[in-house]
Amino acid sequence: MKRFAVYIMASRRNGTLYTGLTSSLSRRVYAHREGLMAGFTKKYGIKRLVWYEMHDDKQAAYEREARIKKWRRDWKLNLIEDQNPDWHDLFEEIAHD
Repeated sequence: MKRFAVYIMASRRNGTLYTGLTSSLSRRVYAHREGLMAGFTKKYGIKRLVWYEMHDDKQAAYEREARIKKWRRDWKLNLIEDQNPDWHDLFEEIAHD
């Protein structure tokens, strides 16, 4: 069964944030980390996976991503800090998917 990840990446603690959606979290985060994707994340050095959640339904994941993207910055920071208070890079945790 295909799963979908909504995720937030950061340039550093309290740095520039990026919210995304993918069906292969490890592959997508690897591409961000290595600068393989042109655009916002490459331009701002956003390489640290700081939050993610998995969904079984693509539409639910899409709706969650859209909601988070509309949130104020402080809400996003609270979401990250609730699950990852030290802002660890979670890439190693998901590198096997």
